[in-house]
Amino acid sequence: MKKNPIHPAGAAKPLAPYTPAIEQNGVLYLSGQIALKGDTGELVMGSIEEETTQVMENIGLLLRAAGLGFDDLVKMTVLLSDMSLYGAVNAVYGSYFKEVPPAREAYAVKGLPRGVNVEISGIAVKS
Repeated sequence: MKKNPIHPAGAAKPLAPYTPAIEQNGVLYLSGQIALKGDTGELVMGSIEEETTQVMENIGLLLRAAGLGFDDLVKMTVLLSDMSLYGAVNAVYGSYFKEVPPAREAYAVKGLPRGVNVEISGIAVKS
């Protein structure tokens, strides 16, 4: 089966050799997204809420480009620079799910690309 790369207009350019999202057999695999603005390539590094909102908007852009939405997400991974950010990230993250949120884990890690505080990846399935 052929992999279908997802590179929507307006999305941030990858910082390394990876594809932002790949669809195969009705499953969309989302690479980790950070708070890069697609139109400028600038990082959104204000509050953790602003940073998380930009990450979730980037995920939404990839989902829409594949004909999907947030309710199609089945699995997410949240990487944090510090677990003290957990509550604030959850508040923003949770606002994107109307019904059943996806399965998920959240970890604090030693470092994230470009010094960001949150990176989120996921898997979505076409209904």
